[in-house]
Amino acid sequence: MGIDSFIHTKDYEKILYRLRRHPFTFIPAILLLLVLLALPLGLYWMLTVNFTAWLASPIGLTILILFASIYYLSVILYFFTYFITFYLDVLIVTNDRLVDVDQNSLFSRVVAEVDLFQIQDATSEIKGIFPTMFNYGNVLIQTAGTVPKFSLHNIPRPHDIRQMLLDLSAEDKKYHSELVNKKE
Repeated sequence: MGIDSFIHTKDYEKILYRLRRHPFTFIPAILLLLVLLALPLGLYWMLTVNFTAWLASPIGLTILILFASIYYLSVILYFFTYFITFYLDVLIVTNDRLVDVDQNSLFSRVVAEVDLFQIQDATSEIKGIFPTMFNYGNVLIQTAGTVPKFSLHNIPRPHDIRQMLLDLSAEDKKYHSELVNKKE
């Protein structure tokens, strides 16, 4: 199932951008994964030094393999869940609307959308050393729709994205004001 299946585009609508978090923000999860994967190896080394007789018995080795398997499967499941939430958190920008897909866990997703002409204000912020060096940050969007705020966290080039959203919003407002004037 692709990301585009979350939204149904209208005939005149084109997807302009798919915005995700900056890849650099995934590095701490990778480092944590490596530490968690190496932890049982260190524990096994400590056990072989102190408990060689217990590990030589078939029951001791079987119990050790069982617990190690459960541990590794849990670590992989945690990492897989984190990756899914990282990858499926996406903001889709079309020429008519914003669609915010927030993947909260494996089986929990919130999809919200707002028309571009309802955007009232957009704010971008970059805080910290790494965000400044790698140019990623947050964009906060104030709307007049049913969802009053959209927040995009850790996206690349937040100042450019903010300006692009404001430009698209102004263009869409002009289009909708022309439609209202034609109806009158």
